[in-house]
This record gives sequence, C-alpha cells and structure tokens, in this order.
Amino acid sequence: MANITKKVSWSSRADESGGAGEGTPLLNGSGQRGLSRQDSQRGRLKEIPHNEKLLSLKFESLDYDNIENQLFLEEERRMSYMGFRCLEISRWVVCGLIGFLTGLIACFIDIAVEEMAGIKYRVVKENIEKFTEVGGLSISLILWVFLNSVFVMVGAIIVACIEPIAAGSGIPQIKCYLNGVKIPRVVRLKTLVVKVFGVICSVVGGLAVGKEGPMIHSGAVVAAGVSQGRSTSLKKDLKMFEYFRRDTEKRDFVSAGAAAGVSAAFGAPVGGVLFSLEEGASFWNQMLTWRIFFASMISTFTLNFFLSIYHKKPGELSNPGLINFGRFESDSVDYNLYEIPLFILMGAIGGLLGALFNKLNYWLTIFRIRYVHRPCLQVIEAMLVAAVTTTVSFTMIYFSDDCQPLGPDHTEEYPLQLFCADGEYNSMATTFFNTPERSVRSLFHNQPGTYNPLTLGLFTLTYFFLACWTYGLAVSAGVFIPSLLIGAAWGRLFGILLASITSTGSIWAGPGKYALIGAAAQLGGIVRMTLSLTVIMVEATGNVTFGLPIMLVLMTAKIVGDYFVEGLYDIHIKLQSVPFLHWDAPATSHWLTAREVMSSPVTCLNRIEKVGTIVDVLSNTSTNHNGFAVVTQGAGGDEPAKLCGLILRSQLIVLLKHKVFVELARSRLTLRKLQLKDFRDAYPRFPPIQSIHVSQDERECMMDLNEFMNATPYTVPQDTSLPRVFKLFRALGLRHLVVVDDENRVVGLVTRKDLARYHLGKHGLEELQLAQT
Repeated sequence: MANITKKVSWSSRADESGGAGEGTPLLNGSGQRGLSRQDSQRGRLKEIPHNEKLLSLKFESLDYDNIENQLFLEEERRMSYMGFRCLEISRWVVCGLIGFLTGLIACFIDIAVEEMAGIKYRVVKENIEKFTEVGGLSISLILWVFLNSVFVMVGAIIVACIEPIAAGSGIPQIKCYLNGVKIPRVVRLKTLVVKVFGVICSVVGGLAVGKEGPMIHSGAVVAAGVSQGRSTSLKKDLKMFEYFRRDTEKRDFVSAGAAAGVSAAFGAPVGGVLFSLEEGASFWNQMLTWRIFFASMISTFTLNFFLSIYHKKPGELSNPGLINFGRFESDSVDYNLYEIPLFILMGAIGGLLGALFNKLNYWLTIFRIRYVHRPCLQVIEAMLVAAVTTTVSFTMIYFSDDCQPLGPDHTEEYPLQLFCADGEYNSMATTFFNTPERSVRSLFHNQPGTYNPLTLGLFTLTYFFLACWTYGLAVSAGVFIPSLLIGAAWGRLFGILLASITSTGSIWAGPGKYALIGAAAQLGGIVRMTLSLTVIMVEATGNVTFGLPIMLVLMTAKIVGDYFVEGLYDIHIKLQSVPFLHWDAPATSHWLTAREVMSSPVTCLNRIEKVGTIVDVLSNTSTNHNGFAVVTQGAGGDEPAKLCGLILRSQLIVLLKHKVFVELARSRLTLRKLQLKDFRDAYPRFPPIQSIHVSQDERECMMDLNEFMNATPYTVPQDTSLPRVFKLFRALGLRHLVVVDDENRVVGLVTRKDLARYHLGKHGLEELQLAQT
C-alpha cells in the first residue's frame, strides 16, 4: 500500500510519506480496517487498494457561510446605503477586470502559439522539401522530434519542478474549489504563470493537447487574485477590495473567472455561465448570474478586439474564442428527421469510445501515481510522449499516398507535397502537420472528397491512443481539442461511409455536419458535461440549427458512457481522494442519521476560556480540528454544557496573535479594539499556531470568545436523515454543521469528509476509508 499513497498529489510535493492510511479505522467505528502492516509486507499478492477507495483528510473546506458574530453585525450597522451601493459597484468592476485580464491572457497564449508553431512548421516544412528531392528524410524526422522534445521538456520542467498543480487542464481542481474544497496553491500567481507558459510549450511541442481547458483554470486564478486587491506571492497590497477577503466573496468571483475562461476559449459567454452553474457554484442567485455573464462577455470581447488588431483587421470582431469552428452555413448543416436516429447512434459510439478512453487513462494514471512520481521521471515521460507523437505523425504522413489537388482557394496553412505530384498536397499532413485547432476546422469545412476514408480511420486510431497517453502528463494541457479532433475524424468517416453505401450520395453530401456531431459525441463521452457543452458547441459553431441534434448526442453519450465508467474529470478527482460532494446524497441513504454520520466527541471551548487550553487544543496534531463548538455551563455548574456558538481555528489564531486577553483589556494594555479588518488582513494564509509565541504568564490569562464566535451556527437534531443533512450542508456551502440533542447539548459535528464518505457503489451503499494521504 505504501507505494500507492506515495503520490504526486494536488496538495504538496512533500507529501511523500508513504504508508499513510494503513489500518485507518472509519470514524463511526464500523470495524472495517485497511490492510494491516503485516498483510502489506507478506508476499504482496493482495491487490493494492487504489486511491479512490480512500478519502484524504488533508483537504480542508472553504467557508461559504458568513460568520455572523458581533463584529460583523456592528460593521453592517455602521455601513450606509451609499456604502452598500459602492460595494455592489465594486463587484461589477471586479467582474469587468476579471473578464478583461482573462481575455488578454487568452490573446497572449493564442498569439504565442501561432507565432512559435508557425516558425517551427516553416522550418520543418523547408527541411522536408529539401530532403524529399535529395533523400535523407530521417534528418527531417530528427529535426522535428528534437524541436518538439525541447518545447515539451521546457513545459514539463516548469510544471514538475516549480508548480506541479499546474499540470493538466486544471478543470478538476477548479471543480473541487467551486464545490467548496480548499485545494492548496490552486489559485496562486505562480500557478498562473507556470500554467500559461506550460500550455504554450505543450501545444507548440506538438502534443495531442489543446489550450482551451487551461484557460478555465487561468480565469479562476485571475479572479482569485483581482478580487483580493493584493498578491500574497509578491507581498503587494493595493488596499483595494478589502471587503472581499473571505471565502464567500472569493468563491463567487472564482466562478466568474472560470466562466470567463470558457468564454475566451470557445467564444461562448452563455456556455461559460452554464459551465459555472453546472460544474461548481453551490449557492446561486440572479445577480451573481448576471455578473458572471458580464465577465464572460467582457472576456470574449477583449480577446476578439486584440486578435482583430493582431490579424491587421482592427474592429472586425470575427474571433470570439481561441477555438474558432468557422461558420457553418445553413445549407451545409441542414438535417432531416430520419437522420436523428443516426445522430443518436453516433452519440452511443461517442459514449463507448469515451468510456474506453477514460478507462485506459484511469489505468495509466494509477501506473503514474505508483511509479512516475519523481520530477525527473515526469519530464522524461513527457519528452518520450513528444518524441513518439512526432515519430507516429511523420510515419503516417510518410506512408500515406492520399494526395489531393491544391486548389486556388485552399485553406491549408502548411501544405506538404512530399511524394505527391506537382500541384497536389499530402492529405494526412493536413491533420498532423498543423495545430490541433486548425485540424478541427479543416475536418469541419473542407470539401467532400478532401479526405480518404483510410486516412481518417488511421488518424482516429493513432490520435485516440496518443491523446489518452498525453492526458495526465506533467504538462499544462487540455483534453477538449484532442476529443473534438478524434470525434471530428471518425464523424467525417461516418459521413463518407454513409454516402458510399447509399445510392443517392447527394443526400448525405455534407461530411462536415457528421464531423461536428462526431466531435460533440466524443467530447461528451469523455467529459460528460451536458447543458453547458450543448450551448458551447452551438455558440462556437454560430448556428442554432444544430441545437437539438447536439443535445441528443450529448445526452446519449453521457448515458452510455456513465453505464461503464465516470467522466474523466470525476475519475481524476476520485484518484486524488478529494472529499467532493455531488448534488444529492446517495439514493439509498435515508436510513442513515446524523448520529451515525457525525464525528464525535467534539472539542468544545467555554465562552470565557483559558489561553493555555486554547493553545493546547490548537497545537494538538492528532485532531487538527478547524471548528470548535462554544458552550456555556449551567447555573449550578453540574448541569451539562449547552451550545451557544461556533468559532474557527483561523479566528482563534488571529485572537492569539493580537493577544486579545481579558486581563490585558482590563489593564488597557491593548491599544485598540480588534476589527474585522484584522481578520481580513490575515486571510487567506493564516499563520500556523507554532509561529505564535505565548509566554507562561499569558497561558494563565482568559480569552472572551463572545464577541468573535458565530452565535447562531446551523444545527440539526441527531435523528436527522443523511439526505436532509446533505442538502442543508451542500446548498448552503457549510463547513461545519453541529449535531445537538433535545436539550441543545453538542453531541457531534458533521464536516465535508463525513458526508463524502458515503457513495453508491455496485454493491449498494459503500463507505470510504479516511486516510492522511
């Protein structure tokens, strides 16, 4: 078991302690235990438990609920009507800034990729043309492999050695953040810089990846930074937007940033809003929706405007997103009623292929977690994938005899003649010798007859396995474009085969529409998004005619795929053992009550507590709690303590740091009263308890918690069913839910991990083990 828990996780490079979680008992003591140390050492014949069977204790929750203590109420009472209006205007300003900066980042990535890939393809093209005539094409292959490997090496080194969390598309991490899980370092400035340069390197390096997924992560990081009005990494505080320095506000802005990222990537502002709604934000209201839409619109407009200047057509706003599917004319995408069953069949094929992709990637990821966890191995693997991808591409182009005439209105950016006659180009080179976005566009829009069925079949097969191998490497890269490219290739092949088996080929004349349906089916089969993906596809094609077929295809792909295995992002979230809460509690969990689910006993503090006790509780590494029930003793002293509030670890640390002790207040040694500003200034990186010095005399002092605790925490009776507890916890974005008995005495505390442990498996309701992985 030790080697599976030694994982390159989202939370820390240093978490390589191994063996964590051996024999970890379940919280409610059901007696089921992990492998004992003897079992794991004895002959290793037993299957090593994979990480999705564990739930990590190291991930904390975000506080989406406001802490309504006396300080909060006083601040609200002092605020005037104009103050509230200014706050509302600030929110709109922040959303505008998020959209603008996300659009600029997308623009920078796009221009950098275009320029660098352009130089690379021109150099390789000239080299191939030179050696086609005189012989020695192996030199061209070596040059192409060398260029790609160098780019990928740079991209992998900055990710593996500087910021591992920037690997992949970042969508699973942002899904977790919006779900309420605090993923360490996910919205840091360093992560953004590594993400941007990493994605440029991996796309220019010719890997089977896209630059669209990482835009969502980039938008989220921009939002988290801009909304706080400071950078903790750069130690720079602009003294702006101080009111937004708490999880409630920050999480709303991050959902706007993610939407702006989708909008910049696909030119789909409505799709961006729906993505945030479908994938993340638990608490939703009309004004938030409107602000997120505003950020998305600004983002796509910014990208459009700056790209029009780059293309020397200022003001012509025809590039709404990084991926431009080109315009589908109405006559090319007309469809008949009898084609709908064919589209549904394509959806089922997409679901099956997506399930296969996800299963292969799941096994590959487990292999990587076990064996490829050192940065040097990760860089070597990324370079190996780059070299293999390039070699396969070159071999396919070399052996392809699919020559097409080069017409006057050809759209190929880098047509390769190779062994074709003069005036012709190699069709296979169009799919491989290009950035993936251009390849998708050519599959959608090239004239019927441009591609040979064998070319498309071979391309689908090779690209499928290359994309599967590439996702999960230590490089910043998305899976959207490879999925669209695989789907567009087999969709176009489907269209060509239909035309060949029917006598009246003219009815099925437009293989482009089948390429579009295939692309939607494949992407839906892999990522399993429905609502937002339908709208993204409709917005990106610029034609609403295909709304119904795309919706049917995505629904079918999701239903078929879910029968076999989960979506790609959900698989990666599970493999990281993140306590992710879905929309609803498991279906058969009504018989479970809060009493069985909760953690107990609860560490309680008195209203006026001794400083030494507080320091000892916070320093206790075995429990490491983040929320403490505040109780009040009965008048006689022998009555049981009753709940009167809840206080967080972060608040207690700020109080200790500022030495808010009763004795000091009496002797007027404290200069001023503590305000909410002091808590906001310490957010989000509260100092650890070990860094706060408390002398022996101070340990004897008392601390009054009345003013700082949340006097009205959410509570539930101990007989409440799990679905009711789950609904309250998930809908309100809570971090702690206190369980009380009939007399308001604290009997337990429900946290995210207690609820995320239960899930519906193949054998009914299953319970995950908790481990310190």
